[in-house]
Amino acid sequence: MDKLRVVGGRKLSGRIAISGAKNAALALLPACLLTDKPVELLGLPNVSDIRSMNKLLEQFGVEVDDNKYRATNITSTTAPYDIVRTMRASIFTLAPMLARTGTADVSLPGGCAIGTRPVDLYISGLTAMGAQIELEGGYIKARAPKGLKAAKIVFPFVSVGATESMMMAAALADGTTELLNAAREPEVSDLADLLIKMGADIEGVGTDTLRITGQKVLGGTQHRIIADRIEAGTYAMAAAITGGSLDLLGARLSHLAAAARVLQDAGVELTEFEGGLRVSRPGKLVGVDAMTEPFPGFATDLQAQFMALMTVAEGASMITETIFENRFMHVPELARMGANITVHGASALVRGVKGLKGAPVMATDLRASVSLVLAGLVADGVTEINRIYHLDRGYERLEEKLAACGAEVERVKEAA
Repeated sequence: MDKLRVVGGRKLSGRIAISGAKNAALALLPACLLTDKPVELLGLPNVSDIRSMNKLLEQFGVEVDDNKYRATNITSTTAPYDIVRTMRASIFTLAPMLARTGTADVSLPGGCAIGTRPVDLYISGLTAMGAQIELEGGYIKARAPKGLKAAKIVFPFVSVGATESMMMAAALADGTTELLNAAREPEVSDLADLLIKMGADIEGVGTDTLRITGQKVLGGTQHRIIADRIEAGTYAMAAAITGGSLDLLGARLSHLAAAARVLQDAGVELTEFEGGLRVSRPGKLVGVDAMTEPFPGFATDLQAQFMALMTVAEGASMITETIFENRFMHVPELARMGANITVHGASALVRGVKGLKGAPVMATDLRASVSLVLAGLVADGVTEINRIYHLDRGYERLEEKLAACGAEVERVKEAA
């Protein structure tokens, strides 16, 4: 098993090309199930989650040729446990498969252990659209032999996955579906843009109210995925924690507005230029508070990275997690490196220290693992990050990108 070895104390300087958004791609890919025409997705990141989704689509009979997808003949409507257990995003195949074929059997999902993340919103939404759903043997078994019908769906809380799934289901449903309290994340808008190119009728893109008028069929198209705002935010914090300067090619400030405001309060400079975002920290880093919220708020997927940054800031920072109830698993690992963090329920009080010390640490989930990389970049000595298969789920060539900007980081094989 691989691990990362990071030697701290190097300021980052240079340019990093931001990959296509993994979280966007994981919803865009299942959308190809809605049509028998070819769909070409440009900018797919080469990460393990995308490879797992490709494997699942091939299981359904989708022809996968590089970045081209064609679901001419769906030969299976079952998403088996062996594939689903590695990647929670497999649940995104439920709605489009049901909308297209009238049947879908999807294993209950796996993924990062950061909270319950229930599937009840998916089930209740599809049930409102006329589906008959049973939970049996660890599978969601959905049937809609006469097709899905339009419905008015009010989400009790903001859910990106449920919004995206109901949008895909509604694209082929009979009538006009309304989604209220819908998620507004850029990834949701990216999926809407793809569906519109395929012939869907969607109003209210970018707002919390979506109206989707179903079509009898959808067509093929070509679509470029948006840049990964979480990857961009991660590298922005890497520049900040090392006191360096990075040009993040493809990053958009509008996708990082809440995080940018917090970073600026902490002493980080962010400047948008044509084609990207420049991030630097010319002076001292000061502690500031942050609370995760649905977009356009501070992204939960940047919380762990921000906590790593605050461990070496002057003063204290209160970080509150409102999205997932089990997303402070990186705290004990940061503490091994000398961080001073006290957790009180959904909040963590981070008191900045003068410096971190390199140590062997263990990744517990995708974003926690990259927070340990950031800590290692500024720690005194060597940090070894184990179980980096989490990292490989969402970051494309992370060690190469960092090394090209002056970091001393390498992937090494763990001794048997």
